[in-house]
Amino acid sequence: MTRPSSFTPLASALACALLAGCNLAPRYQAPSPPVPERLAPQLAPGTTGADGVALADSGPMAWQDFVQEPRLRELVAMALGNNRDLRLAVLAMDKARAQYGVAQADRLPTVNATGSGNRARTADDLTTPGRPNTTSQYSASLGFSSYEIDFFGRIRNLNDAALQDFLRVAENRRSVQLSLVAEVMGAWLTLDADARRLRLARETLRTRQHALQLTRRSHELGATSALALAQAQSSADTARVDAAAFASQLARDRNALALVVGAPVPAALLPSGVEQALQAPPTQAGNTADGDKIPALAAPAAAAGALLAIPADLPSSALLQRPDIRAAEHALRGSYASIGAARAAFFPAITLTASVGQASNALSGLFEGGNGTWAFAPQLRLPIFDAGRNQANLRVAEVTRDQAVAQYEKTIQTAFREVADALAERATLDDRLAAQDSLIAATRRALELSDARFRLGADNYLTVLDAQRSLYAAQQAEITLQLAEQINRITLYKVLGGQWASGVEQPEG
Repeated sequence: MTRPSSFTPLASALACALLAGCNLAPRYQAPSPPVPERLAPQLAPGTTGADGVALADSGPMAWQDFVQEPRLRELVAMALGNNRDLRLAVLAMDKARAQYGVAQADRLPTVNATGSGNRARTADDLTTPGRPNTTSQYSASLGFSSYEIDFFGRIRNLNDAALQDFLRVAENRRSVQLSLVAEVMGAWLTLDADARRLRLARETLRTRQHALQLTRRSHELGATSALALAQAQSSADTARVDAAAFASQLARDRNALALVVGAPVPAALLPSGVEQALQAPPTQAGNTADGDKIPALAAPAAAAGALLAIPADLPSSALLQRPDIRAAEHALRGSYASIGAARAAFFPAITLTASVGQASNALSGLFEGGNGTWAFAPQLRLPIFDAGRNQANLRVAEVTRDQAVAQYEKTIQTAFREVADALAERATLDDRLAAQDSLIAATRRALELSDARFRLGADNYLTVLDAQRSLYAAQQAEITLQLAEQINRITLYKVLGGQWASGVEQPEG
């Protein structure tokens, strides 16, 4: 007869310890970005993205470093405290953190202390003569139940999946904050641009009303035809329509800014030109001494943020720090962990239930010697037939992983296009602004010459009217172009995920 080996219990314990470190999740490998290696290969010859300064390694910059205007900086801080979308994102992150805590708690046994008491009376007919028909039982115990030993990493993988979900929600919160900062800056700059459009329209209306009064006097004296008078009236009415439209648009811009900020915006935090634009226009513009002065453009607002230098050969890998891409990667990592949990369901599961305590038929003797109790109940569950349930769950986890890969790659492609579009826009903005300045100077000179020729009788008023319209359209277009330049700064900040190079191009003025 073979003598049992004393090494068997030790070997079994060692085997259990080795199995407890087993992880059936596939090893994570980040997919290669399905985009070109460089972000701006399509720029026109002779143009560059910026000054070629290397991207900062410290990660996303603080929005306070990007926003240079003090009023706008204070307004962004106000929006971060009041905006409901950001508040929902923060609450979602708190919820995901709590859910991760629940999953993490499953890795350790839950120990409970219980106490119970029971008194019961049995009917006389059911009691043996001479024995009491009232019984008592009291107990107190400490233990745990249904604790699963994580031999194959099921609990660990579920915990990892919960962690990745929490990290994904945290990146979503950062993405919402980044979008909110950009939206507040864009709404503030749009408000400023529409205020300048309104001021330009009112100044144009003032000069055209003055010209209308002069034309009316000339017509009364017989020096100007009725056609010239009608043309001057048409020009003044057009300017009045524009002024009213821009006044309405300015009110809508203030409402939009208050909505994104999440609270009424104090007047002190509005762009400096808004208060002036909201003032009532003069009713008798023709009585002013400079009524025939050609309107000039209002000065643009200070740049919302310094445009930090972006290298012309920015690698596509820089996009991997964008919050939406990082969120997609966390979702992909979580899907790998879910595969590990699904694979573990094919293997045996061992759960333990154990308790230790005291019991007595009298409360006073509950903790006396000899009344100790204990229980130990291990359970082994081995899947034999489940009609393909575990296999189907594994297939679901694998398809979810494939979907996460596709979503991750699509997010990278979308980010690449957004950055490439912003860089392409940036490459031509300086030339467009310079050309617009030259166009305004030329149309201003044409208006001065045509007005002089009309006053000398060498030309009709239609030429003056065309010159006025051309100058007004060019000035409005320049305001739009200046706004586009500033919005492009904000867009680059947003689509690069707040990552910028160390060099700073300071705003003018």
